[in-house]
Amino acid sequence: MKYKIGLFNESFPPSIDGVANCVYNYAKEITAKKGDCVVVTPEYPGVKDNYPFRVYRYPSYDIAKRFGYRVGNVLSFKLRRDLKKEQFDLVHIHSPFASSVIASQLRRKDNRFPIVLTYHTRFDLELDKRAKSAWFRRAGRWFILRNLHAADEVWIVTHRAAQFLRDVGYKGPYRVMYNGTDFPKGKAPAQNVAALREKLGLKSSFTFLYVGRMMWYKNIKLILDALKRIGDKVDYQMVFVGGGDDLPAIKAYAKRLRLHKKIIFTGAVYDREAVRTYFSAADLFLFPSTYDTSGLVVKEAAACAVPCVLVRDACTAENATDGENSFLCQENAGDLSKCILRAVQDKEALRKVGENAQRDLYLSWEDAVKAACQRYEELIAERKKKT
Repeated sequence: MKYKIGLFNESFPPSIDGVANCVYNYAKEITAKKGDCVVVTPEYPGVKDNYPFRVYRYPSYDIAKRFGYRVGNVLSFKLRRDLKKEQFDLVHIHSPFASSVIASQLRRKDNRFPIVLTYHTRFDLELDKRAKSAWFRRAGRWFILRNLHAADEVWIVTHRAAQFLRDVGYKGPYRVMYNGTDFPKGKAPAQNVAALREKLGLKSSFTFLYVGRMMWYKNIKLILDALKRIGDKVDYQMVFVGGGDDLPAIKAYAKRLRLHKKIIFTGAVYDREAVRTYFSAADLFLFPSTYDTSGLVVKEAAACAVPCVLVRDACTAENATDGENSFLCQENAGDLSKCILRAVQDKEALRKVGENAQRDLYLSWEDAVKAACQRYEELIAERKKKT
């Protein structure tokens, strides 16, 4: 079955985050396997798109200092006129903000296509962090809820993320559609790993890794406090890969804890093969985030057979079994430090847990998008029966 899908989202390269990664991989897989696909996203100055699929960029405003992204001009007449010509069979929204408004406006002109909305992120927490006005935060929640109800079907990326839908007041049905990873199974080439270890000066018995946005709400303070508790009980070095607004404060806190000699901050790394090499050089991936609704990095670690330390009952720990394919802790520095010490006490057992993670937690984007496309076809067929 061939069809045209519109993927709408506020973030897309050069903006890099998990949702942008998701949209890119959806577009690539749909175009390669199923038909035509158009990514609809705000324009960025000077950006030239060179992808195996089409990208339609519409006028936008820079609100990156406050919200971290550009916001699209949903009132653009040209935007509405151009998208009407596309004749989408289905629109998949990945953000309940401007993208939702555009999709709803478009469908009012042409009611033949269904709308799917994936609730990827704790948008309510983003509002709380970045909006100073209580009125604005309430209005933001109302707006999110309105756009959730406007979709024909709401998707979430883990079963445990359902609670976040309930937190913003959504009481309707939803469907779980897991995200994948673009990493193949297996570590990066040994020579690349060796070169990275030499470049970073990684000579300790264990290398711990974090990959993601450098924001406090990712529980990075928890990692630093746990490492402080570990002290000299383990010969380790810690590598933080990622950029973010809180990076300067995180560096300062690490120095205050006198951990800076054991920690390497790389900043943002955009090359995917380079990120894969960082994972392949690690012995243990520390990701105690309770903010993430899924955590693509957990699947990236699994691809490279690197075991993760996760918070018990967090969304990131879905399908994880303590001591079997991961290590689970409570959300406090004391238990996290104990969990790390438990993980590294037997290097062969640690390696085995990594292999089990690759077996149990890995999911490719090819398989993830294949499942999504099967549901697309069902929704398109259902809509055609009604029209």
